Amino acid sequence: MSPESAAPDEFPSSAMDFLSSWTLSRGNIRSWVEEFAAPPLGEDFQREAGEAAAEAAISEVFGIEFDQYTSGVDSVHGSYAAAGSQRLTTPDPDIPVDAGAAAFFDVDNTLIQGSSLVQLGMGMARGRFFRPRDVGSMVWKQAKFRLTGSENAADVASGRQQALEFIRGRDVRELVELAEKIVDTAMIDKVYPGTRELAQMHLDAGQQVWLVTATPVQLAQVLAERLGFTGALGTVPETIDGRFTGRLLGDILHGSGKKHAVAALSALEGLDLERCTAYSDSANDIPMLSMVGTAVAINPDKTLKAEAQRRGWAVRDYRGVRRAVRTWGAPALVTAAVSLAGVRRARRNTSAPVNDRG
Repeated sequence: MSPESAAPDEFPSSAMDFLSSWTLSRGNIRSWVEEFAAPPLGEDFQREAGEAAAEAAISEVFGIEFDQYTSGVDSVHGSYAAAGSQRLTTPDPDIPVDAGAAAFFDVDNTLIQGSSLVQLGMGMARGRFFRPRDVGSMVWKQAKFRLTGSENAADVASGRQQALEFIRGRDVRELVELAEKIVDTAMIDKVYPGTRELAQMHLDAGQQVWLVTATPVQLAQVLAERLGFTGALGTVPETIDGRFTGRLLGDILHGSGKKHAVAALSALEGLDLERCTAYSDSANDIPMLSMVGTAVAINPDKTLKAEAQRRGWAVRDYRGVRRAVRTWGAPALVTAAVSLAGVRRARRNTSAPVNDRG
């Protein structure tokens, strides 16, 4: 049941219906309580009663804490505000809408090869957001991510703090313009074709498709718009009067933070999580993968692959060179390449015409 379909004079029929109404109003349920539950009471009592009811509903529906859910709500509302609307793209009018169903895609190593946050950092360096010597750690993190295929929570957290400091006081339009350049020149050609086909499959079925990523929401939304997706949830830097404050709205969307944001999104969008699908490469995203009806491991790290096999989740691997290195080992690949070059050289020599001087 979508939030829009609930009539204001009906008592919510389920915990999810109540959460949809409560989340849309961001907890302002004074009139709701006065109309359905009690005569007009004090403001503090109304707030406490609403939060108690919401806490019980959140626990029942999502199994998370009140503060975790409200952090997710802040992230979703912040993402909506950054986009200027709830949708980045307009659905194809010729495709029937599959209301209540959606797909959630992680970005780094799931949709694109490598780290989007590092790409942003490199772009910020080129745009003179910070000094060249600050780039060293970013280059190292990108190399480590490309070789290991796994995220490091400390790297994500430090990258977030760096980015917030670098953009403090900057105009939001500067970052959006930079994000457009980064996506168009350094990210769009790194999209895994197989993952993009999966996303298109959901769109063709009339379902919503959302990116859910730790990268700043401005970058995530440009990427989502370029790919024709419904929207993107990302880490939301706070803005006041069009400039970044250096603080966050909600929390970084990493690990359980993604689960909290998807929970809030499902309430706001009227989604049935049992009919939703989530895709990720990292064991850090098991909380998000576990909350939907269908979970798919894309280019999984070792821990996620084992968990996927244990739970019967589908596994897709679209990696090329790194998968070959992991399977055969770098020395074997080098030996094979040298051998192949030798064979080709020998064939060229054999086929060359004989110079008869006799």
